[in-house]
Amino acid sequence: MTTEQGIGSQAASVAAELRGILRRLNRRLRQQADFGDLTRSQLNVLSRLEREGPGTVSELARAEGVRPQSMGATVVSLEVSGLVRRDPDPTDGRKTVISLTGAARDTIATSRSIRQDWLQRVLSRELDSAELDRVNEAIALLSRIADAD
Repeated sequence: MTTEQGIGSQAASVAAELRGILRRLNRRLRQQADFGDLTRSQLNVLSRLEREGPGTVSELARAEGVRPQSMGATVVSLEVSGLVRRDPDPTDGRKTVISLTGAARDTIATSRSIRQDWLQRVLSRELDSAELDRVNEAIALLSRIADAD
């Protein structure tokens, strides 16, 4: 086995382990904040609108990889819940732009704070200073992976 094959095998093993751990951590973080009856699709739309700003139903559907009709139903349910609103597109009056309401922004901020507090408590309780330094070093490596093409 060449060094390159050995590294590939090691990378495959690390990738599998990392995926499992990230999935468990993500699940634990989601459990911390109660989103009520919101579905994963609805949460994805709220998150996208928060990150990228207002968008049309077609833009949201394309970004989420779903049909515009499906996204339309998701948006309607979020609108009924008071989490998004529809406004005329300022550049094209034929289009409607979907954006977050103040209630949605408050919900997102509260949820983020709850998850941040939980993670900080767990890190403080479970890790000593040297281990926190190692996690911090790993964050830089994980960031490189996240930014790779």
